[in-house]
Amino acid sequence: MSTHSSQPTASEIATLSARAIAKGVASGVLSAEEVTEIWLERIAAVEPALRSFIHHAPEQARALAAVAPKGPLAGVPFGIKDVIDTADMPTEYGSAAYPGWQPCRDAPVVHLVRRAGAVVMGKTVSTEFATAAPGATVNPFDAARTPGGSSSGTAAALGAGLILMGLGTQTSGSTIRPAAYCGVAAMKPSPKLIETFGVKPLSATLDVVGPMARDVRDLALLVSVCMRRPELSPDELVPESVLPLKPMGLFLPVHDPVADFAPLDRAASVLGSVTAQVAPDWWEGLGVAQDDVFSWEASASLSVDRDLHWNELRSETHAFMERQQKGSFAQWQAGIAARDQALADLDALFGKADFLLTPSAPGEAPLGHARTGPATYNIRWTLLGCPSVTIPAGFGPAGMPVGIQLVARPGEDAALLRQAAAVEDALRAAGIEARPKSRAEGV
Repeated sequence: MSTHSSQPTASEIATLSARAIAKGVASGVLSAEEVTEIWLERIAAVEPALRSFIHHAPEQARALAAVAPKGPLAGVPFGIKDVIDTADMPTEYGSAAYPGWQPCRDAPVVHLVRRAGAVVMGKTVSTEFATAAPGATVNPFDAARTPGGSSSGTAAALGAGLILMGLGTQTSGSTIRPAAYCGVAAMKPSPKLIETFGVKPLSATLDVVGPMARDVRDLALLVSVCMRRPELSPDELVPESVLPLKPMGLFLPVHDPVADFAPLDRAASVLGSVTAQVAPDWWEGLGVAQDDVFSWEASASLSVDRDLHWNELRSETHAFMERQQKGSFAQWQAGIAARDQALADLDALFGKADFLLTPSAPGEAPLGHARTGPATYNIRWTLLGCPSVTIPAGFGPAGMPVGIQLVARPGEDAALLRQAAAVEDALRAAGIEARPKSRAEGV
């Protein structure tokens, strides 16, 4: 902030973290109304090219800011994925089948975010039903490339500096992958840590709400709000002080001849206490198991849309639904059994390490918008319920952001966030980070 005045300038405010915004608003140093106007100005300048919002609500944002919000997210510009119910904005699930659909109440996670003082700027673009058909959003670092999906809009809005925090969802790789492609941080939490009621269901076993932010400490603040565990305050969860690194395993489990592992190797060389982990024999089979669980559950979850709205759905969603219908209950049972057997043998996966470093995605965001990129490095962790965080880790050969994924055992979400902050600190100290765009930059 400025040394010439007790009041920061607009350009200084625009560089602040969500944590600093919330503290400034709570202390009276910052006005929620001023913060909101700064971000609305940025949205007006950038959003027409980025197309990250399906419903932008500037007047509602101004009204929220005018009531002097209080709480750990006071005044923080926020975005909510279009598959999560909101009582004051349409929730269309990324589909023409639900034009203007208005839920009667907020999803519980939205209620928690609002109660914490966040200023919701709008609903962010999702692929149709968070599945295969992409939305109109482009990558903020290269409009010719995908932002990833299905949480496309939240990731792109964060990467472009239109919001400071947001919510996505993940059933395969829909939070971790787009965050990596757009140069921001995100978490796939352990199952049930964050309530999924009020989220368009795909898979009762796999679905999670995915908090997203511009760095790991902001991410931890958001997680602390969403997970309803008051004994873990933000400062206890991830303190501002530099944290010590704990030993990690380096995990490259999938043979992928087109993957770029250079970002992971670069990070590992900086982090030091990293030992190679060998994938157990059962690892590859978990990909089939995840697909079997997903197919059976998604076929049931989307049966009403398939029967009543078929003609309004996109061709990619038709293909997805037809593929999921081929699943059987016997395959679902086999998938669950494979997961349970793997969970009983997690020591073979983690060895003596508490955390594993692995790619967030095979590389930089692909060119084109017909696909959102593969979930190769996400699906097995989602099936196992292992929490994971993607951490910005510099740029690839095409100048696009890349991320590394840190994974922990199920239930170790707090320890994972602390380690992720320590990893981010070490990478930044070495000059390795994928800096989200500032409000002074275009798309």
